[in-house]
Amino acid sequence: MNRKRFWTRVLGFALLLNLDAPDLPASAAGAADALPTAAQTAPAKPAPGARKELFEHVSLLSGLPWTYLAAIDQYERNMTAVRKRPAPQGLVGMYFAEADWVGLLNPDAHDANPQSIALFNGYGRDGSGDGIADRSNDLDVLAAMSAIAAKLGTRPEDVRISLWNYYQNSRSVERIEQFARIYDTFGTLDLYEHAFPLPLRADYSYRSTWGASRGWGGYRIHEGTDLFARAGVTVKSTCYGIIEEKGWNPYGGWRIGIRDLNNVYHYYAHLSGFQKGLRAGDIVKPGQTLGWVGSSGYGKPGTSGKFPPHLHFGLYRDNGLVDWPFDPYPQLRKWEREERARAKSK
Repeated sequence: MNRKRFWTRVLGFALLLNLDAPDLPASAAGAADALPTAAQTAPAKPAPGARKELFEHVSLLSGLPWTYLAAIDQYERNMTAVRKRPAPQGLVGMYFAEADWVGLLNPDAHDANPQSIALFNGYGRDGSGDGIADRSNDLDVLAAMSAIAAKLGTRPEDVRISLWNYYQNSRSVERIEQFARIYDTFGTLDLYEHAFPLPLRADYSYRSTWGASRGWGGYRIHEGTDLFARAGVTVKSTCYGIIEEKGWNPYGGWRIGIRDLNNVYHYYAHLSGFQKGLRAGDIVKPGQTLGWVGSSGYGKPGTSGKFPPHLHFGLYRDNGLVDWPFDPYPQLRKWEREERARAKSK
């Protein structure tokens, strides 16, 4: 980002957040004439680097860590996907309904005046400094969300309360905090590579078993894919994510669950053991060892051998209220092909 554009954004956000206008260097002269439009900030396919740069600059002005801005944005993108909201057109994926933007009691459903929007307690803000609160403008949307998240302050506990007040959902706050930790660990937004859960050189087999009946513990259907391999074969993380669950489950035996940035829960079951030192709350990356194939489960802790060794792998998507399962078989095939391609290219 060139210096002129940077100071343009500084001016806009200083006005928005009621900050004293900073002393600008000579390079900022004329910045007001270069305020970016929605078209200038809306590439067809937002690059992770461009988004991160924008979040970092907004962070300087709002006091919110860029990782929180990125995490809120990613959570909003996930909710847009599962709730069929209009897809974002610019760099920012944060969504505001029209009525929320202008204020629920605002008689003008298309109001873009920051002063009248504020009068009706709407979320709309002017972050670009052009005098218009446009919910299709990345800077305006980021300014609105920054004001929401930093309403009580920028300390983690203050942000947590502000986000709960906005979303009224503890799951939403938990996801955003999880995503922020993942971004903080790796320092980038480009965290969407996946890995196959077993070593490609291992002797394994699998097929689609989604929906097959299961009898132990009462009638239920199979919510995953079974990958058969010898006991002791390494089980790897398929994604960048955070460990949510680790321990014993009567059905899954020794199991581990990881939440990724797409708000998908990756479930690994029937392990013979875990990699030493792994704990709930740890951040992991694709290919990292989680444990080993086993045949644990169907009983009290330690039960094993009631079925052939295999890895049960499941995927569950969070719609903001509950997790619901979907067939992981197509994803496993895709990740297997991608990992083979990467291995051949080395």
